[in-house]
Amino acid sequence: MREISTEQISDAVREMCIEAAHTLSPDMAEALEGAACKEEAPLGKEIIGQLKENLDVAKSEMIPICQDTGMAVFFVEIGQDVHISGGALEDAINEGVSRGYTEGYLRKSVVKDPLDRINTGDNTPAVVHYSVVPGDSFKITLAPKGFGSENMSRVFMLKPADGRDGVVNAVVQAVSDAGPNACPPMVVGVGIGGTFEKCALLAKKALTRPVDKGAADPFYRQMEEEILEKVNWLGIGPAGLGGTVTALAVNIETYPTHIAGLPVAVNICCHANRHASREL
Repeated sequence: MREISTEQISDAVREMCIEAAHTLSPDMAEALEGAACKEEAPLGKEIIGQLKENLDVAKSEMIPICQDTGMAVFFVEIGQDVHISGGALEDAINEGVSRGYTEGYLRKSVVKDPLDRINTGDNTPAVVHYSVVPGDSFKITLAPKGFGSENMSRVFMLKPADGRDGVVNAVVQAVSDAGPNACPPMVVGVGIGGTFEKCALLAKKALTRPVDKGAADPFYRQMEEEILEKVNWLGIGPAGLGGTVTALAVNIETYPTHIAGLPVAVNICCHANRHASREL
């Protein structure tokens, strides 16, 4: 049995919160460089140039990439041979979020109740998704989610007869409806299968996969490429002001589903698509 202390977890979470807010992950930096070369519209090129300049300033001066530093979403993979010592795991994660957002001077955007709207003051509680895996590994991934893009999320409960084309059309429609509100150029996370709530979780998790790594299944990898092409044909462009690069990537995750259903979720993220991981 391997032991990991809650102090280690809180320290790692604090670091990730600050890192993700100020520094673009390598895959996203490369994707934005590629977009600067692909964008054909002069205004679109100028906007991507401004986004890159903003990223340089954020990194060098330790200023958040975006003023919306998001709600902290975590994916935790915990080995069944791991013992957490020193307290409750979720308390440790929230302690790290509180320290990261307070000590990193990040905007606190979480309200205690969805209707009374009173701010919690430290961006807690986080949203935490767990999966128990064999062995003694412990991996935690943070995806702080701003709500300009989060508000553009969609779930489609399609019929099985809608098939592949129905899924493609639903995703493209979701991006079209989002327009400039998701701060393009965007990354599109797609979840297919499972149930109503499972497909939404898949779509959110899809955003944490590096955008330079397509789906493992060639069928879905080709589907990602097709959707990306159709999304970019929409002409929404950087900042929604027109252009040839509306999305940087489309990431699809799938899960088995019921014979009577075809659940599809779309979770869009802005050009920053912030995420950070630690293995303890």
